[in-house]
Amino acid sequence: MGRQTALIILLLASGACAAQGYPSKPIRFLVGFPPGGTNDILARALAPKLSEALGQPVVIENRGGASTAIATELAARSAPDGYTIVLNAPGHATNPALMKLSFDPVRDFAFITLLAESQNLLVVHPSLPVDSVKSLIAISKQRPGEINYGSSGIGTTPHLSAELFQYMTGARWVHIPYKGSGIGLSALLSGEVSLYFANVPAAIRHVQAGKLRPIALSGSKRTAAAPGIPTVAESGLPGFAVTSWFGVAAPAKTPRAVVDRLNSEIVRALNAPDLRERMQGMGADPVGNTPEQYTAFVQNEIAKWGKVIKAAGIKGE
Repeated sequence: MGRQTALIILLLASGACAAQGYPSKPIRFLVGFPPGGTNDILARALAPKLSEALGQPVVIENRGGASTAIATELAARSAPDGYTIVLNAPGHATNPALMKLSFDPVRDFAFITLLAESQNLLVVHPSLPVDSVKSLIAISKQRPGEINYGSSGIGTTPHLSAELFQYMTGARWVHIPYKGSGIGLSALLSGEVSLYFANVPAAIRHVQAGKLRPIALSGSKRTAAAPGIPTVAESGLPGFAVTSWFGVAAPAKTPRAVVDRLNSEIVRALNAPDLRERMQGMGADPVGNTPEQYTAFVQNEIAKWGKVIKAAGIKGE
């Protein structure tokens, strides 16, 4: 037996041994947002299910700031033993193009599973005379630089949804960033801005009240939360897809057996009727895929947003 072969067998055996007694102590679940937001609520909804399945406490640790980079860096620097996991969000894919990072967003992580995706709804103020993606593109071409759009801040999915739309159509809008989605949506309702890619649950009630006009959904498929409303892609812009997403990763070199165990238990939790119902009530569609599928998803998101951010000249705050 060659030395290299023996080393591989030894590494596989040590990984299997580590997984055999896993977990034997509490698991730290890092969340890169303050308590109370959608990401934090989702993590806290998952934690009890995961804790019950693993037989150990899963402790939420909020490390907000730098668009999740603080929590993500902490995870990247943690021991690869399965006792630290981190909640990923779109910032994981956009940060590489917006700021200098001390870690690699792909190589420094073992991606476990994509938990869920939620999408935005492109809505316009009634004063803007459009009712479809095609009519919005047409008026944008007629009035370059005259239409204002709001967002919840630079690098957020409402901002990037609008930038991708412009990138793909040649439209030129004026970005008005606000400090939070509630303020931005209020600006749209008052007519301060003309359009907004807003969170579906927040926007749909204003659509139903006749205060905003729906144009299309930002995701790749329709959602039961906004019945009858088409996607941007099916409305004349094939390939357009933007979602807010939530996933779980561990530090790189975490034993594969541990990653598989976490994947299995998280996917099982996502299929529990009560958790699915709670997530869907938040406008999030549960996913639960394989580590390979989630890794490919993250790589694709990083590549896509890197191009858009560079083309739009977006700078981090």
